[in-house]
Amino acid sequence: MSRHADLGLAQGWCALSALHGRIETHIERALHAAHGLSVREFSLLDVLSEQHDGDGGHFRMTQLADTVVLSQSATTRLVSRLEERGLLRRYLCPDDRRGIYTDVTKAGHALLEAARPTHDTALKEALAAAEARPELAPLAAAVRALAPARPAE
Repeated sequence: MSRHADLGLAQGWCALSALHGRIETHIERALHAAHGLSVREFSLLDVLSEQHDGDGGHFRMTQLADTVVLSQSATTRLVSRLEERGLLRRYLCPDDRRGIYTDVTKAGHALLEAARPTHDTALKEALAAAEARPELAPLAAAVRALAPARPAE
């Protein structure tokens, strides 16, 4: 790989990192101001809210850590904080007493549903702001392209 290609790759990575940072900061401010939630807390609640009772429907703590891209210890601390707030509850896996599952409580679901429009609006605002910057516009467009197509009404 040539030095020129390496520079392009590095610039692309820097742009992606900048886009992520801008989006996360914007969403963080909106969620915290309106709902007292961090982006990580919202993400964890969102992931856990998709669990089901079918095969493989619950996350173990190690799987949860991988899914929300945190270390296992950081995930455990985050779960503990949300549990203290009454938004999550932990229990032993019925099939393997060494495993611990985490479920979203009714209060957690209510907060998540109240926060979802704030999250989505902040995300759209951050993407719109990024699209105004030439170095970020292609990446913002790529993020928008990842959204599943909505069926025609």
